[in-house]
Amino acid sequence: MDFKAVIFDLDGTLLDTLEDLADSMNCVLERNRLPKHSLAAYKYFVGDGMDMLVRRALPFEIADEEELNRFIREMKSEYSGRWLSKTRPYPGVPEMLAAFVAAGLPIAVLSNKPDDASNEIVKALLPDIAFRMVMGATPERPKKPDPSAALEIAARLDVPPEDFLFIGDTSIDMQTACAAGMFPIGVLWGFRPAEELIAAGGKMLFKHPTDLLGWLRSVEVK
Repeated sequence: MDFKAVIFDLDGTLLDTLEDLADSMNCVLERNRLPKHSLAAYKYFVGDGMDMLVRRALPFEIADEEELNRFIREMKSEYSGRWLSKTRPYPGVPEMLAAFVAAGLPIAVLSNKPDDASNEIVKALLPDIAFRMVMGATPERPKKPDPSAALEIAARLDVPPEDFLFIGDTSIDMQTACAAGMFPIGVLWGFRPAEELIAAGGKMLFKHPTDLLGWLRSVEVK
């Protein structure tokens, strides 16, 4: 396989953010006298952005947008004070990223986490990695699996979409890659199982960052 650039998902792919997200939302639920959720449940609440996480965690459907926005504001406020408490890069991720850079590949991050939070957390926890771009969600930018942001990264890096690897841990990432015409690779150290990734179009799966690093050494880089 030949490729020229790589887009990585963030949560569940590069960083294990689950406990901080779960603790933050459970604190909001407890404060509002609502039932909390297990850590395992949050693996299926995350992936579509903060607003959708809040919707999924609430034990009832909220039709009132003002009330929903109150919960979202509470969650964002809570998470802003916790996001560095337990979040860390997955073991082997910094070495894997450094190897991609050393191979001469431009690397980028595309997340459904808010744009400012995405950039802040990458700078804090992966400060030595030379990402060419870190792109998160904004009101003007459609979230994954819409391919618009992935295609914007390709255009700004001046690399054709078909020459990109797109690496993530959920069906959303695989769908984004397929919609953008990129090569979808699923990682199994994150939040979702192999069956989900394969069903969504994942063409290769890796169990550990070092496995991906070994594969990188075996393929031809353009």
